[in-house]
Amino acid sequence: MDYITLLLVLSSIIWTYAVFLTLNSKNRKSARLPPGPRPLPIVGNILELGPTPHQSLAKLSRKYGPLMSLKLGSATAVVVTSPEIAKTVLQTHDLAFSSRTVPSAAEAHDHDKFSMAWLPVDVRWRKLRKISKEHMFSVSRLDATQDLRKEKLQKLYDYVNECRRTGQAVDIGEAAFTTSLNLMSATLFSMEFARFGSDSLQEMKDVVWGVMEYIGKPNLADYFPVLKRADPQGVFRKSKFYFGRLLEIFDRIIDEKLEARVTGDKAQKNDLVEALLDLHQRDEISRDEIKHLLVDLFVAGTDTTSGTVEWAMTELIRHPKKMSRIRDELRELTEENRQINESDISRLPYLQAVVKETFRLHPAAPFLIPHKAEADIEINGYVVPKNAQILVNVWASGRDPNTWPDADLFMPERFVDRNEIDFRGRDFELIPFGAGRRICPGLPLAYRTVHLMLATLIQNFGWKLENGEKPEELDMSEKFGLTLQKAIPLNLLPTDP
Repeated sequence: MDYITLLLVLSSIIWTYAVFLTLNSKNRKSARLPPGPRPLPIVGNILELGPTPHQSLAKLSRKYGPLMSLKLGSATAVVVTSPEIAKTVLQTHDLAFSSRTVPSAAEAHDHDKFSMAWLPVDVRWRKLRKISKEHMFSVSRLDATQDLRKEKLQKLYDYVNECRRTGQAVDIGEAAFTTSLNLMSATLFSMEFARFGSDSLQEMKDVVWGVMEYIGKPNLADYFPVLKRADPQGVFRKSKFYFGRLLEIFDRIIDEKLEARVTGDKAQKNDLVEALLDLHQRDEISRDEIKHLLVDLFVAGTDTTSGTVEWAMTELIRHPKKMSRIRDELRELTEENRQINESDISRLPYLQAVVKETFRLHPAAPFLIPHKAEADIEINGYVVPKNAQILVNVWASGRDPNTWPDADLFMPERFVDRNEIDFRGRDFELIPFGAGRRICPGLPLAYRTVHLMLATLIQNFGWKLENGEKPEELDMSEKFGLTLQKAIPLNLLPTDP
């Protein structure tokens, strides 16, 4: 956050906000809010967020406990950092905490009014979840699209192999993003959006990260609604630009498909948009709902998967024996150069352990997507007030030494010994996709894609850093948004294994 801008803007806020917050702080004790740091006048605890709020709030939680309250301007936020309280919020009181606190950035192009991610749990939300599951994420649908994923993974293998032949370094995050991008675009539209290393790839990467960055960015307009129109940090304006670029692309594709239906040029395609247009012609879904559903699926399906693969490879290059163990496991299961099948994943326990350990240390969405309290709810003797924003800090709970021995170390072996722990929303020690009715609907696809992409990168390739850089000196800093990216891209040289 730009602190100069912050202080200038806050100095101009009218005195009634100070009165409002003073009265609000007097109600803090009577409302039995969870403990938390004392808020400053007007700004509350905004200045304590810093550039990496998930880390800042993890430190504060060590002092104030696993259920902590903050004052962010005129808004109340409650931070959850333990598996036990996460279970209470996401399972015991699932319905009461199932709504969303919608950031200003998500209101761009009325995205929040049509988006499955931001709609309240109502009839429209259930309809979109059902459509997504039936036409995208059901077991039968995923099994039917296996060949498409094999094709994209083969292209990843061919690209890395060519880089090995020519001695060219691979930007792991970019290669993973390209594969995820083309997998999603082929699934949704029956087309590829970009080639490895192309200008169009960089444009799409900038757009997808732009959406994620500005939705997750701490924004004064969210903490002081009176500032929404002014948009002092330009968050809404920039979010509108990035959403607009995606909606423009999706509008054009929909128009082309509709025109092909009218002219009779429609080739039989088995993509999601064709299925959605069939529903649209039966008045079961609107065009706006189609476009914004595509935004949700496209952005989440590309950014989170590629980020997880890059973090996994970063940890593995720092722990070469663990990478070798994956390669040995893969080769014990299959002959050299034979692609891993999705049915093989269950027979690769160490690869699964590495993916779980990556989710533990580097969850794609450190606060999930923030929830909202629909009523006053009592938890552990404290009251979580109605309309409070609920931040489940899965980044912090994944590094809690009370739950995980040697919590800051990358140790996949912990999941070999405790293989019963899963990330499908039942074990609250590990919920990178959330839990309850708001669990990420794309989990089944992410499960297959992340494992297969890592297997493709490791099975027949060795890897080393450029220019003699030492693995232990790798920069592990994070870039914060709705999702976490590696701040410094991971560039590796592929070698013979």
